[in-house]
Amino acid sequence: MIKQEYQTERLYLKILKPHHAKKVLEYYKRNSSFLKEWDPKREDYFYTLSYQKELLRDDIIDLKNKRQVKFWLISKDNKSIIGNVCFSNIVMGNFKSSYMSYKLDEAEINKGYITEAISKAIDIMFNDFGLHRIEVNIIPRNIRSLKIMEKLKFTEEGFSKTYLKINDVWEDHIHFAKYNNSPYC
Repeated sequence: MIKQEYQTERLYLKILKPHHAKKVLEYYKRNSSFLKEWDPKREDYFYTLSYQKELLRDDIIDLKNKRQVKFWLISKDNKSIIGNVCFSNIVMGNFKSSYMSYKLDEAEINKGYITEAISKAIDIMFNDFGLHRIEVNIIPRNIRSLKIMEKLKFTEEGFSKTYLKINDVWEDHIHFAKYNNSPYC
């Protein structure tokens, strides 16, 4: 099963609770312009403390029900939230699959943090949680994320036209997957 906290060389990967909502809100406010290009359109209520508490409560329920696991990335240097890695739409049974998404603080890009975090999170999801397959969908112009998929040896599996609505626009995506103990990785 999933523990509440894991570590990498430079990060803590933590399951946050509603009492952490203020720090989560600070992260989202600090990065609202940067994340706008890659996230769904956010309504004003998204940037409220009460809504972030609600989302963190939902994350705990989803974790207990094995529907979603969200690891918040905390810098060991300054103890601030710098992003997250989320495994959503988890289906167990004989499928054992999920989607993965991730976010990183604009001030921390190109420092290797997200690759470090994703690598550890995948290890946790394959070995502690028991997933077989993790899927990721990336907008073709997101060159940094495409490089991460290459570094982490994800397999490109296809292209989906107008796949997700991002910032109020239907965007094409490239589909990637990684398999637990796969001879292809």
